[in-house]
Amino acid sequence: MSKRYRFFIVLATMVICFVFLFPTIRWYFLVPKEDKAIALGSREQIKEYASQKARADLVEITEAARNNGETPERLSFLIAQAKKSYKSGKRQAPDRWDAQAVLSSFTGEKEALEAIESKYRNDIFKLKDLQKNAVQLGLDLSGGLSIVLQADLNALEERLGRTLTDADREDAVNRALEVLNSRIDRFGLTEPVIRRQGADQIYVEIPGTADPERINSIIMGKGSLAFHLVDEEAAATFTAYYNSHPTTTFDSAGRLLDPSIIPAGVEILGVYAKDRYGLDERVGYTAVKKEVGLDGNHIQSALVDRNNLSGKPEVTFMLDTEGGEIFYQLTSANVKKSLAIVLDDRVKSQATIQNAIRDSVRLTGFGQEEANNIALTLRTAALPVELEVVTQQSIGASLGEDTIRRGLYALMGGLVAVMIFMLFWYTGAGINAVIAQVLNIYLMGSILSAFNFTLTLPSIAGFILTIGMAVDANVIIFERMKEELLLGKSRKAAIEAGFSKAFWAIMDSNITTFIAALFLSQLGSGPIQGFAVSLAIGVFSSVFTALFVSRLVFDFGTDVLKSKGLSVGWHSQRNRGAEGVI
Repeated sequence: MSKRYRFFIVLATMVICFVFLFPTIRWYFLVPKEDKAIALGSREQIKEYASQKARADLVEITEAARNNGETPERLSFLIAQAKKSYKSGKRQAPDRWDAQAVLSSFTGEKEALEAIESKYRNDIFKLKDLQKNAVQLGLDLSGGLSIVLQADLNALEERLGRTLTDADREDAVNRALEVLNSRIDRFGLTEPVIRRQGADQIYVEIPGTADPERINSIIMGKGSLAFHLVDEEAAATFTAYYNSHPTTTFDSAGRLLDPSIIPAGVEILGVYAKDRYGLDERVGYTAVKKEVGLDGNHIQSALVDRNNLSGKPEVTFMLDTEGGEIFYQLTSANVKKSLAIVLDDRVKSQATIQNAIRDSVRLTGFGQEEANNIALTLRTAALPVELEVVTQQSIGASLGEDTIRRGLYALMGGLVAVMIFMLFWYTGAGINAVIAQVLNIYLMGSILSAFNFTLTLPSIAGFILTIGMAVDANVIIFERMKEELLLGKSRKAAIEAGFSKAFWAIMDSNITTFIAALFLSQLGSGPIQGFAVSLAIGVFSSVFTALFVSRLVFDFGTDVLKSKGLSVGWHSQRNRGAEGVI
């Protein structure tokens, strides 16, 4: 491969790595602390914050308009919306975009309030997305959540209608562990701690900021996902009654004050949809049969497809053998009736039964976002046993900021010590090693950020180890070069032979290390897994910098700078016919 192509490959790699690393740089160094605190809050907190700020801003701009003042600087984004409103309404735009002109572009205070609140909401959610794309700090560095979940085996017995055996209890808790792992541990280095505690409890540690929203994601569903038939007649009767008695239909606990308005065996449930903050918002009520048509535990998989003819999204899910038989009998007897998907006593979606269905179920009539939400609910919401939070606490960093500082000092200290040694022992060639080491650290950090891995103390230890391993490849190459120079070869020939003869020695040692790291990452857990993955990343990046980047630097000196000599140590003999120290 020519030097030009190699140069473009290295350049492209550096640019791509910067793109991956930039979210981490921006989040930890460019975002103000107060903005971080807001972005790390729960969605309820974000909603309240955005609403309060929007109301305060609306009062300010209204006051400015009353006094013929200018639009406040931080609300200047409203001017662009005002211009679009004037243009779409084919109205004459004012000469001066003061507060009065901006407010007059909206149909009322409600629309103006929504525009301001949307700005706050979008900005905060962008910061939330930025934080998710940055390198995360582990529980030992940044603290996190510690949760103890209790498996409600008694409720499971009632639901199944029989006494649980010891094997049933064991299987229920183990399945709950599997579901929790699939939700939390999406990458190999997120390092959650999820383990059984006693016979019916599960202990969970989640690294990161103590966000209550994470707890909701863990226990969402609680095993109460089920399908219920909708009683259309009862729903219509209730709707008419509720419209006439909106304030006297329910008591403070949400129970019907007059149960006689619906027939026996039917219950009224709220119909919920996600609002602009991703929170469940009740959009109405419906009447469903109390009897469970199909328990959600029979669902094996769920995904979103597109109809081949219409191109519209549809949700497809598969049932186990027992669930398929139950669902076939249910759908055979209720064709053209509505079926509600009920999660924790909330109706998440409704669909009409078109024909008898056995094991593969297709739901249609949704938009893409709603279809994705339904598939996610079906796929992960149903736990084999209900889980309740027994204790929940926020854990501070075990060693705090001092640990982070010491870890970074150790990393940088090891890097600087290695650089000094290479510069002292291999003189000119040591500069090449220094460049390779700096790029090696840059690549490792970029890979961490690209895959949203979590940085822990064992991970830092793995990176420190790879620094020494990375320089080992340079040492092998430089020593080979020395041998070639002692045979009287030129700079170009010595470099060529040095890299060629050192290649397999370097590859063999790094491949064996990578295999060991791979086994550790698969068989280990927690800190061991973090160390193994960081070691594997370091092995990959060090091989690239030592064999690819380092060779390019040497060739640049030979062909571009026209260097004749090759400085690879204080004790080398002078190459005959060469210029400079070797």
